[in-house]
Parts: sequence; structure tokens; C-alpha cells
Amino acid sequence: GGSMFNTPPTVPIYCALQTLRWIKANGGVAEMERRAIEKANALYAEIDRNKMFRATVKDHEDRSRMNVCFVMNDEYKELEADFLNFATECGMVGIKGHRIVGGFRASCYNAQTIEGVNALVACMKEFENKI
Repeated sequence: GGSMFNTPPTVPIYCALQTLRWIKANGGVAEMERRAIEKANALYAEIDRNKMFRATVKDHEDRSRMNVCFVMNDEYKELEADFLNFATECGMVGIKGHRIVGGFRASCYNAQTIEGVNALVACMKEFENKI
């Protein structure tokens, strides 16, 4: 009879439904975009201000809102591992950059809060003040 040729992936479909419901309940796509801009701007402002770091993408219009990539400035390059350890102690998770490229990558997905981004900014400032 009416048997389906393939079984639908029910768990991913359910996860997508829950995610879409969460987005709708939190202001929809327009609000997700507003939050993404706020989070990216806050983090890039600190990267640009802090003497220890620089963004890997120079042109502001080309910078990702989703994955903010940055490295230590050349004169602080030897402190990369120290900053990663310090950031981990501050509760930052998963900011280590690609194993070939190095540096750092802060992912600002929809579920990441502005409070989480501000915590990373505070961590970067605190590390700068220690040196």
C-alpha cells in the first residue's frame, strides 16, 4: 500500500520545528538579524580597540556576523596559548581557531546571547590589562 519509500528524518524535522518556534517567539527573523548585528558589532569593536588582537577580515562590510575570526597582533603572537587558557578559565568554550589557521573564532549563532558576547569582551579586556 501506502508505505513511504524512505523514512523521514523525524528528529531533525522536530528540531527544526522547535527552532523555528523559538525564533518566532523571540521576534522572528528581523529580531534575529538585530541581535546578530548587535553581537557582532560589540565583539568587533573590542577586537578593533584592543591592542592585542586584530580581525582576520579588515573590511567591515566583509566581516561575518556569524563567526567572528580574530588573531593576536604580531607583537603578542606568543601569548596565543596563554589567552586561550585564560579565556577557558573565564568560561569561554570553543573559541580556538582552525588547527591550520590558528587564532580564534567566536561563533555568534542565534542561541548565543549578548551576555555571552559581553563576557568574551570582558575577558579580552581583562587579559589585555594583565599584560
